[in-house]
Amino acid sequence: MGGSARNPGVLQRDDAPSQSPYQRLSQRMLDLSGDRGVLKDVIREGSGELVTPDASVLDITLWGMELGLLSMRRGELARFLFKPTYAYGMLGCPPLIPPNTTVLFEIELLDFLDSAESDKFCALSAEQQDQFPLQKVLKVAATEREFGNYLFRQNRFYDAKVRYKQALLLLHRRSVPLEEQHVVETAKLLVLLNLSFTYLKLEQPAVALRYGEQALSIDQKNAKALFRCGQACLLMTEYQKARDFLVRAQKEQPFNHDINNELKKLASYYRDYMGKEKEMCHRMFAPGEHGSTVGEN
Repeated sequence: MGGSARNPGVLQRDDAPSQSPYQRLSQRMLDLSGDRGVLKDVIREGSGELVTPDASVLDITLWGMELGLLSMRRGELARFLFKPTYAYGMLGCPPLIPPNTTVLFEIELLDFLDSAESDKFCALSAEQQDQFPLQKVLKVAATEREFGNYLFRQNRFYDAKVRYKQALLLLHRRSVPLEEQHVVETAKLLVLLNLSFTYLKLEQPAVALRYGEQALSIDQKNAKALFRCGQACLLMTEYQKARDFLVRAQKEQPFNHDINNELKKLASYYRDYMGKEKEMCHRMFAPGEHGSTVGEN
């Protein structure tokens, strides 16, 4: 879920006098919890469906905030009041939030991902999935990929990999006529690039290379795929292959800083490697301190 919550404003200790900003503000707010513990005022209306309980949620730590988010739509901006029971409780959150405090939040909901539809579709057999139009498959695959991206941004690379693989499986399963193949291949390319990058993060360069090469089978000039393959080969100390991939990537994007920096890194690693090789050869073939040359009696 994409959204932003501004820092809470402390409005009232629960034992404070009755004439307070909290009471004046709360009079025109909607009661979400039934006990006036979570109150809402819409600043800007959103659109579409309400957030579902299955939606991805970013770091929700307050009960009141979860209730508030479930009342929102995409693009909505709202102000919420949370009583202590729905916020930081009797202890507060020192030093910013005193004990037993009602707090004010402004939350903007940019977007959210609903896993329920995707999970139901993925649970169907391949034959059942084939009964749906291609656009449905593409939508579910895109949702799985977006979930993967969400998990990737949280450094949950293993979980991200699972989502990406599910998206790829959906796309591989689907048989489409020739005129629609390019749409599926385009969707596959994005997932393959994600998988290649994820396996680099998981320190499995051989698998990263395999997915990168699959991406290149769809688009042989794709700079990202060439770059990922180069990175994977560099990690495997396959310096010539790494150079080949990175030079091809540079040809597609000559001013890409990441590609150029990776080529500099490759040059540095190769110099170190050759230096060690020369030193090893010198040690192997140099005569010992008390050794003799061939042919000596």
